[in-house]
Amino acid sequence: MQHLIGIDEAGYGPNLGPLTISATVWQAPDGIESGDFYERLGDVVVSSRHKSSGQSAGCVAIADSKALYQRGTGLRHLERGLWAAWALLDRRPASWSELRRLLAPGSIDEMASIPWYDGYEATVPVDAEPAELERLAAAVRKAFAAAEVRLLTMRTRAVFPRRFNELLEEHRSKGIALSHLTLDLAAEVVQPIGDDPITIVCDKHGGRNRYARLLSEHFPGAVMEIYGESARQSVYRFGPAERRVEVRFERMAESHLPVALASMASKYFRELAMESFNRFWCDRIPGLKPTAGYPQDAKRFKDDIAAKQKELEIEDRILWRNK
Repeated sequence: MQHLIGIDEAGYGPNLGPLTISATVWQAPDGIESGDFYERLGDVVVSSRHKSSGQSAGCVAIADSKALYQRGTGLRHLERGLWAAWALLDRRPASWSELRRLLAPGSIDEMASIPWYDGYEATVPVDAEPAELERLAAAVRKAFAAAEVRLLTMRTRAVFPRRFNELLEEHRSKGIALSHLTLDLAAEVVQPIGDDPITIVCDKHGGRNRYARLLSEHFPGAVMEIYGESARQSVYRFGPAERRVEVRFERMAESHLPVALASMASKYFRELAMESFNRFWCDRIPGLKPTAGYPQDAKRFKDDIAAKQKELEIEDRILWRNK
């Protein structure tokens, strides 16, 4: 058997809210590529919400989160895929706090120190019907069992403004900071895996094509073998024969189901975090328009909350990402 890992982020561009990076870890028979998952899973799991029109038959979309969610259209398509995946782990979060413990346990203490997350609670799923999710779970479990593909874990790293700005100051580059965060998460989820081959697939980080030095920092002692560095794909291998690790940085990596699911987890966690953020400020400033946190509107929002921010003695360092 082999292990396949997909990693993707959400919230790279905004000035407000967290950057979220997620990893999904899978086990599959030798010789199966992560790009083969959709074919092996047939019509039960598809790569587009437009292909999931046969919802009554238990069809679920696991795809790039940007294809499944646009602000104002609801979270249902994200929730259908995520709850189907969590059923494979025998987990069914019913609240925001349960979801945080499932996806990002390492962020719980930090979130308790940030005013808009401290004490906030909400019911999940937000838009999907629990009964529908239960029906999907049975179909998805059957399909994955037949394909001999197992989801082992999902993990999200949430990076809030204070830490984000520290990394930006340290590395002098948002792209390099993202690479370090991604590879740190990769090393974390690889560590408990035994002597099986491992393939890690990540999206490209901006215009970067060379990752060998960064990989060496996060996998110390490993001799990095470069198998191509191009705008389309950069591939590296290291480790002994019994635990060979391949790391691929690809354009459009969300075409791989493990990466697509990581994209969905990252987007969903960020959207719920932004709901908490907006609720905090809108409850205190009548008529305030919520924000998604992206640069132009983030500046508008920051101006709108400036007086209340000063009154509450909330520092920019916990509110605002510098890039």
